[in-house]
Amino acid sequence: MPVEDFEELARRAPETVWLEFIGGRLTVKRAPDGDRSEILAWLQRLWAEQVPGPWLYGYQGLRTEGGGTGRVRADGVLAPARHFVGHGEWSDPAGVLMVAEVTPGDPDADAQTRAEKRHGYAAAGIPVHLLIDRDDCSVIVFNQPEDGRYRHEEKLPFGASVKLPDPVNITLDTEPLKEFVD
Repeated sequence: MPVEDFEELARRAPETVWLEFIGGRLTVKRAPDGDRSEILAWLQRLWAEQVPGPWLYGYQGLRTEGGGTGRVRADGVLAPARHFVGHGEWSDPAGVLMVAEVTPGDPDADAQTRAEKRHGYAAAGIPVHLLIDRDDCSVIVFNQPEDGRYRHEEKLPFGASVKLPDPVNITLDTEPLKEFVD
């Protein structure tokens, strides 16, 4: 399917359906459950306390993959305040500092979140990708995008202090994440 056809389909989809275009395939983004929503709210509060500073936008549409052929709604997108003014539904990732994804708790969607989205973010040159894996109770930080892959990754268990590298440059205390897993 050409990306233009995807965008037309996404425009016509009901507001309750979030479509993504990953690896040339149409996918449906699963709505967050309560724990996933709480994790995203926790992340947003962390950045809201950083004044002045960037903002963590929820479910912002981004163009990803090589040549901007992918379309995803990242769980969280860290960018300077007011960065997306005038961008429309699918924003160029230039200027994005970090994307955050939380595994949705569905085996197929989790696999896509762990691998395919990561490759798309790296190919788009997004400097940092934070993956909160609820199944594994871990936080994985990917950075140093090059040639469609992140050259560096660090995996730590929930409860650890997690250093997010430049350009984010903040340390997260992930102890609260233990509350949001079964």
